[in-house]
Parts: sequence; structure tokens; C-alpha cells
Amino acid sequence: MFKARMTALRERLTESGINVALITDDDSVYYYSGYYDYLHMDFGRPTLLVVSVDGESVLITPSMEKEMAQSAAVVDRIELWNDGMGNEWREALPGFLEGTARIGIEPDLMPPVVRSYVDTLVNPDRLTDLMPLVSEMRMIKSSDELQIARHAGEVGIAMMGAGRSAIGEGVPEYEVALSATQAGTRKAAELLKTHYSDKRMSPSIHFMQIMASGKEMTMTHHRASTKELKYGEPVFLCFCGMTNFHRFKLGFDRTFWLGEITDTSQESAYQTAVDSQAAALSVLGPGVAAEEVHRAYAEVIQAAGYEYPFRCGRATGFSFLESPQLVFGDKTVLQPGMVFAVDGSVTVPGKFRAQVGDSFIVTDTGYEQITTHPNSLAEVTI
Repeated sequence: MFKARMTALRERLTESGINVALITDDDSVYYYSGYYDYLHMDFGRPTLLVVSVDGESVLITPSMEKEMAQSAAVVDRIELWNDGMGNEWREALPGFLEGTARIGIEPDLMPPVVRSYVDTLVNPDRLTDLMPLVSEMRMIKSSDELQIARHAGEVGIAMMGAGRSAIGEGVPEYEVALSATQAGTRKAAELLKTHYSDKRMSPSIHFMQIMASGKEMTMTHHRASTKELKYGEPVFLCFCGMTNFHRFKLGFDRTFWLGEITDTSQESAYQTAVDSQAAALSVLGPGVAAEEVHRAYAEVIQAAGYEYPFRCGRATGFSFLESPQLVFGDKTVLQPGMVFAVDGSVTVPGKFRAQVGDSFIVTDTGYEQITTHPNSLAEVTI
């Protein structure tokens, strides 16, 4: 899989007139080389992937990661560097970049310290933005990637079911998060054992749970706290960072109520959120511009008297956010093999917020849903 991607990258570089690609985004390093789980820039240690059109693919990484790199990286050569020794990661770069006609970089995803050094080696007119090329390559998922996406959906479904089951009067939010995390980890472990040969890939779900209840419902990315759930309150569970299996990310969220809906105005807002997702799905499919999916969703929300919404969805894959986005202005035509998180949402400022979201694969005839959980009012009242 990684060899094929590297070959395809070289072909695309040749077509674009780029001699060397300097890849610095963690997810793209993994996408092309299979190397992952290093500490990277959070601890001040850059890892770089250099791919030459007519030369080698070279991974530049800290020497402490030697065994991991040798085990995982599908590259021609590994260049190791150590903290405080010589010029560290900088020593290898001049040999790859000096005298090269055109160098592709990821300007928005390059650590500033690396960009500063590259600027001392290369005149600006020899640098070109590699991100459109990489984004386009990663848009259409292979059959292997789509199978991972389906398994990620199974992990998400397990988490949503466990989270829902943990909701109860007096239960702290963090207990709901723990239940979802444990269920997702166990499901991921089961899938890894059954379907995958990479024994190092971790099943552990480790993203902080996005969750809100009661008066905090309007806080879109509120994290699970020590707050105890109360009868009659709405509860929002979002797994958009946690539905992450074998490094493949999805979007998945639901709004629930505990016991009953005591504020009946929330019913119409929630139903509009459900209807807006349904409107988006009535459009989702091959040959449709990304912004048209957003338009269908937004029209339902605004027609019901609510404010103009945020984007309807986003492409996902080995990154949380990929291209294209389902938002006004994105005219990318959808194609089979793309994977999207598609939301329905309504915000009543200062009072209430409802969101219903799932992930989908675009197919030749429409779409395949890969996360599922009931969403009718009766079914989300616990």
C-alpha cells in the first residue's frame, strides 16, 4: 500500500514539475511511508520525509526512534539524528535541497523552525506549495482505506451505544466518556486482532470526549466534566475526534434527552437539525459540488427561522480534516471513494443547540452510511 502511494506520488511530482517533495505533516508522512507514533514537534523533534523524483525516499527522524522507524517506514533510507549532536536534523537537508530546481513543501503544515532553515537553503522562487497535490491524492480512498473506514464506523457505533447506556440521572459526564472510551477500545482491539497484521497499531481511544449537557449545550466543543446529569436535560455526545481506528478518522454525534424533554421548544429545533441532515443526504453523491450539499442543509435551517449554520461537513481520512469541505464556496465535485462527516444542526444562541452527524462513503450511485444510531425524538429520549 505504501509503496504504491510513493510510486503515485513520484508520478504526480513529475507531472507537476516538482523535483523533490519535503513532507512535514504527520498524517502525510504516515500516508506515504507507514511511519507513525513518533513524538514529533510537540517535543521539539521534527521528522521529515524527503521524496526525490529520480532518487531516494528518505525519512529523517530522531535516533531514539530508530527501531520503530526501521520496523514501520517503507522508505529507501533512514537518516537518524540526535539531540545536541552536530546540526541535528539540519545536517541531512542541504544535500537534498541544494541545487534542486523545484521543491514542494507544505507551507501551512511545516514547523516554523523547519521553514526558517529551509528558507536559508532555498530561494523562494524554487519553493512551491505541495498541499494541493497531496490533498487531491488523499481525496479518493482505496479499497483498503474504505475497509478501515467501515471498521472505524463500527468503533464509533460501539462508543455511541456505550455512551448512551451510561447516561443516567446523577451520572457525571466523565463516566459517560469513560464508558464510550472503553467500548471503543475493546471494539478496536477486536477488529485489529481479526483483520489486521500490524501488531503495533494501538486500539486505544484517547481523544478527550466532546460532551455537553444542560445549560452548556450551546458550547459546541465542551469537554466531559464532573457535572452530574439531571432529569429532563439534553445531552450531546460527539465522537468526531474519537472515532479514530487504525489512524482513520470519522465524524459521529448525537443529541439525547434524559427522561423527557421538559423544554418543548427544543423539540422543533432538534427536528430541524435532523431534517437538515436529511436534506444534505438527499443531495450527497457523485457529480455534485461540495457546496450544493451545504446549500441543501442550510436552506432547511434558515427556512425554519434559525441562524445561518456552520459547514455541513468535511472530508475525513487519515486526518481529522481533509479536502473538500461541505461548505459554501467549495466547488469540488464529489467522487466515489470520498469519505465525509455530514451533520445536521441548529443553534438557538444562549439557549440550546442540537446536532446529529454521521459518516458516509460516496459511491457510484449515492452513498454508503458507515455510522448509525437512531435519531428520532422518541429514540433519543432515554
